[in-house]
Amino acid sequence: MVFSDGKKRCGWPSSNPLMIDYHDHEWGVPIHDDRKLFEFMILDAVQAGLSWEIVLKKRENFRKAFHNFNPVRIARYKARDTKRLLADPGIIRNRLKINAAVLNARQFLMVQQEFGSFDSYIWQFTDGKMLVHRYRRLSQLPAISREAETMSRDLKRRGFTFVGPKICYSFMQAAGMVNDHLVDCYRYLEVQKMK
Repeated sequence: MVFSDGKKRCGWPSSNPLMIDYHDHEWGVPIHDDRKLFEFMILDAVQAGLSWEIVLKKRENFRKAFHNFNPVRIARYKARDTKRLLADPGIIRNRLKINAAVLNARQFLMVQQEFGSFDSYIWQFTDGKMLVHRYRRLSQLPAISREAETMSRDLKRRGFTFVGPKICYSFMQAAGMVNDHLVDCYRYLEVQKMK
């Protein structure tokens, strides 16, 4: 799809400047920073059943409410923190998702301890490299993959929640573990060079 600035992009950002910025600068870029990986883990879980646009609109509020996605701080959250978050109109106030963020922070720290970094653990599901796809239409993009199913099973085995195969695949797209930009999107080759 050709946008008003003359660039060919995947069609999903539509004309929303926030979505276009996310598409152009973040989506599909390989991430190896543990804090950033944890941020996407929380945001992708929160997004379950909602649109990514809603999550992006509230992202800065989430950063403030969740101490900049610091897993050490979040792992220590108590009932008063849950109460604070449930009263915060700037975020998506879902008790199950908030509880999952706290539980997942604890499990995240355990994985870091075991593997030296979450990055080392999570990228093993793609053998440490970006999986490059060659899709021409948005309708071809899968909702899950074999790698996402394997990741989901292992995360669940380790005690993580809100990590079903669809959420894991969305996480893989966000974290640049897969390049799902359409082949005619200007970001397709740019992102591929980052692998």
